[in-house]
Amino acid sequence: MDSYLCIAPDVKLGQNVKLSKFINLYGCEVGDETKIGAFVEIQKNARIGKRCKISSHTFICEGVTIEDNVFIGHGVIFINDSYPRATTEGGNLQTEDDWKVERTVVKNGASIGSGVTILSNTTIGENAMVGAGSVITRDVPANSIVAGNPAKLLRYTDQTVERG
Repeated sequence: MDSYLCIAPDVKLGQNVKLSKFINLYGCEVGDETKIGAFVEIQKNARIGKRCKISSHTFICEGVTIEDNVFIGHGVIFINDSYPRATTEGGNLQTEDDWKVERTVVKNGASIGSGVTILSNTTIGENAMVGAGSVITRDVPANSIVAGNPAKLLRYTDQTVERG
């Protein structure tokens, strides 16, 4: 591996995965033919499907599942904790035992614009499109276009996009 890559031995990479420099992957799974841009971190227990494009400066945390054929724009941030705290009620730094991972799913064929923040406990439906700079606070319907802060439904696409 290249000295500009930080890929832990427990990472499962599919065939023909393309990795840019300056990435950090640990405990995750990346499907066949997926492309990961520079300055991306993918944490443990995250899963990226086949033929995805993860653009630069994106953070994919534990508990995120991205299905096949998904586009993730530049600087997309996933969040896996609705009520984050640094310390316990007793004042000690929190550990993994002090919180529960909240899940997020991005369904097949969805496209997420640059600069989007996706809160936990949400699902982005198949072939949905999320406008750049949006904040996802609730589920996004399949075949819809949403944008804003918080993201609101703008319209539905005219047809379902078929992808192999």
